[in-house]
Amino acid sequence: MTVTDRFLKYVSFDTQSQENEEKTPSTDKQMLLAQALKAECEALGLTDISLDEHAYLMATLPANTGETLPVIGFIAHLDTSPDMSGANVKPRIVSNYDGSEIVLNKEENIRLSPAMFPELLAHKGEDLIVTDGTTLLGADDKAGIAEIMTAIQYLLDHPEIKHGKVRIAFNPDEEIGMGASKFDVAKFGCDWAYTIDGGEVGELEYENFNAAAATLKIKGRNVHPGYAKNKMLNASLLAMRFASMLAPHERPEHTEGYEGFFHLTGMSGTVENAEISYIVRDHDAGKFENRLKQLEEATRYLNTLYPDAATLEIKRQYRNMREVVEPHIHIVELAEKAMREADVSPIVRPIRGGTDGAQLSYKGLPCPNIFAGGLNFHGKYEFVPVQSMEKAVKVIINIIKLNKK
Repeated sequence: MTVTDRFLKYVSFDTQSQENEEKTPSTDKQMLLAQALKAECEALGLTDISLDEHAYLMATLPANTGETLPVIGFIAHLDTSPDMSGANVKPRIVSNYDGSEIVLNKEENIRLSPAMFPELLAHKGEDLIVTDGTTLLGADDKAGIAEIMTAIQYLLDHPEIKHGKVRIAFNPDEEIGMGASKFDVAKFGCDWAYTIDGGEVGELEYENFNAAAATLKIKGRNVHPGYAKNKMLNASLLAMRFASMLAPHERPEHTEGYEGFFHLTGMSGTVENAEISYIVRDHDAGKFENRLKQLEEATRYLNTLYPDAATLEIKRQYRNMREVVEPHIHIVELAEKAMREADVSPIVRPIRGGTDGAQLSYKGLPCPNIFAGGLNFHGKYEFVPVQSMEKAVKVIINIIKLNKK
């Protein structure tokens, strides 16, 4: 089975995760893909296969050499983003892409255009898998799953390639930041691992944001507007005032590279009550802490003007894995070498987001992130070139081949 065949099979499963769910997996449908992958692992003849009640699937490709080598792991996630439906995905292959606009959905006039997405032009002549404009595609991260499984199949079909023990794992709920929450690192038993969950070909990442979520709740005071003078306290207006106290140039739409941000993700309110939500991100730990202090100071200021009106809750989510991975920089260098041997130019840069690897790194499993090949994740314009997935398969195989003492 080719990597494309596997990918098209996996995207037929609706595995969308759900925010604000206490259970793991957050949606039962993720387990259906996990069960199908378990059966596939069994059919391949992998060993130490386990699937727990939380939809964490692990399996082993046994070593075929007498040499004792480090145990490497490869990880991808089962779920797709809550941002858009992943049900009834209807993928289509655009063969030998010519650089023109792609009509995804004629009836809805939904088009994938290089004028809006210039990265398309880097894939002229390739075969692009696109959506029908009504759902996301699911390359994040079913491309990663397909690439890992295809690489394992290749090594089983080529026993002349000597390698150490390899572990694979597929987990739920990465898209809601909970993918590593119940991941049993000790059970996985690896010296290090790689998440296959990046975007464009060549991406290799071992730095990510420090991250937190913040919720501000505001209590107002509602009275009849005709008699409100010196009495009314409009909670919605206070929420707007709070937002105005944060620098506008430090929003996601104005930042790049190592620049952090405050991202207003939700706002609701009446005169009586209002609530606003932020995610806070920064690669630099010191700057990250300063951002959290800014939120606290803005809250105190509001409460100085209007006593006990505002309550701030901050939830820390994950940390920059650089400080954990950098002492083991050889695992990044190994991935770079594997890419070059697959005719892929490594693009080493910080992740402007999160990854299961960040949390796993702090749980004792150094875990950089490698490209899966998809682009425009989480929406109807998502696409993945077949050739990019094939290159990811080669990179995984090369990492396993190059793993030495």
